[in-house]
Amino acid sequence: MISPRRAILLLLSSLVACALHAQVTSDRLLRSSEEPQNWLTYSGNYSGQRYSLLNQVDPTNVKNLELKWVFQVQSLQKFESTPLVVNGVMYVTQSPNDIIALDAKTGAAFWVYRYNPSPAARPCCGVVNRGVAILGDTLFMATVDAHLVAIDAKNGHLLWDDKVAEAAAGYAMTMAPLVVKDKVIVGVAGAEFGIRGFISAYDAGTGKEAWKFYTIPGPGEPGHETWQGDDWMHGGASAWMTGSYDPDLNLTYWGTGNPGPDFNIDERPGDNLYSDSVVALDPDTGKLKWYFQYTPNDAYDYDSVQVPVLATINWDGSQRKVLMQANRSGFFYVIDRTSGKFLFGRPFVKVNWASGLDDAGRPIRTTQPPGTPTYPGQQGGTNWYSPSFSPSTGLFYVSAWDDYSTIFAGIPEEYKEGQRYMAGANAGPIPGGDTLGNGIRGPINTYTEAAGHGAVVALDPHTGDRKWTFAMHDVTSSGILTTATDLLFTGGREGYFQALNARTGELLWKVTLGGDIIAGPITYEIDGKQYISVNAGRALFVFGLRN
Repeated sequence: MISPRRAILLLLSSLVACALHAQVTSDRLLRSSEEPQNWLTYSGNYSGQRYSLLNQVDPTNVKNLELKWVFQVQSLQKFESTPLVVNGVMYVTQSPNDIIALDAKTGAAFWVYRYNPSPAARPCCGVVNRGVAILGDTLFMATVDAHLVAIDAKNGHLLWDDKVAEAAAGYAMTMAPLVVKDKVIVGVAGAEFGIRGFISAYDAGTGKEAWKFYTIPGPGEPGHETWQGDDWMHGGASAWMTGSYDPDLNLTYWGTGNPGPDFNIDERPGDNLYSDSVVALDPDTGKLKWYFQYTPNDAYDYDSVQVPVLATINWDGSQRKVLMQANRSGFFYVIDRTSGKFLFGRPFVKVNWASGLDDAGRPIRTTQPPGTPTYPGQQGGTNWYSPSFSPSTGLFYVSAWDDYSTIFAGIPEEYKEGQRYMAGANAGPIPGGDTLGNGIRGPINTYTEAAGHGAVVALDPHTGDRKWTFAMHDVTSSGILTTATDLLFTGGREGYFQALNARTGELLWKVTLGGDIIAGPITYEIDGKQYISVNAGRALFVFGLRN
């Protein structure tokens, strides 16, 4: 005889299977913006815009949002995951590498898959995971010990497990994969350990590697001349955030991180390609089509892993396919995504490490002697947290910091596999910086100058002008969501979750969630009712309008 508890579990499993009978095909992923009731990729769709067409919640009724359910994760690590929602089922990860299937309407758990990473895994900046990808009935998760696993979305059973890189050498993966056609694309973290970064693709059915693109070119490869001697072997350039994809151009775009070692440029003369860049790759072959480097020979840890945001906008009187990025370096960029041509760039926060950009978009550097406050700080004018672009308002929204760091003189350091490879130190005025996913690399100085503050800023992509600024008392590491009703949802380290008017920045609604928000909000719809979800502290909160 089946126990009541077992019967309930079987019923729930059946409900999951029914919910997933319409598989998430590659065609559905291509048209994901046409089914806004779901959230099928890390950024909502391939463009990276984090913009939803759902319109039930609007500026007139957003004040009527109420809490519908809460899910408490069983982890004391940072909660940086963006959930997927597929036909009423939510898939969210908790650190280090668990996947949980939830009823997106009630929060009831269907199943949990637990992955136990190797003790050799030592990611620089927290044992975190930012989410999964889906194709068909299969979920894909990158792990902190640099494995890629495939999980049956109906029951949480492991299908295959592929080792991507060696955790003992400092390789890790914390990002959500990107599925393009029949391939699962991931990038590695670990520049702080002197890895050679790469982006690689795997067959979704078998886990077999399809291609690998090294973000540090080796001998005989274009760009290798920007390194000297064997510096390239440990040159970093991690790709630790999810990329974007343009199906019309058949190009996938990925941001890359700092070169290694971080803070001693004398140990790695040259531009250090393809660190601190965006690279455009053929998703079928991994071949590089073009690149744009934001910060050559980076001395300040200005990773450029921010999600590339794709849009088609009016540019000089005609429609143009562009890629937009508010960079950690403090500059906002617009780039032609068909060719990589620089179109426009301007600071969006205080910048003193460069006086501007030349006609090709290359920074015009200023001298920053050791001990000098350098703007923006090591955490950047922004960091990995997701921006948003609204086709409705035509504005680009980013969580920004006005802060500085003090750069100390580089220290000669010999590379040792699996150990930190920094060759210098960097300190900033903002306490608790490592809660934002990147870590302060040196002692925290106690300056009398104000430590800075966070803000959501709305930028005009054509001019870089701030159309409005929503300032916060503390810094913010929240991602941003915009909707077709000109709402903007965001959070902050103060623990507030807020809805703003996306055209004016006016605060329309806020709620205290009791923990810092270091992930991007999402929205979805079930049975004609719109929901908004966000992580705060160690819990996932879901809101909807009062009945």
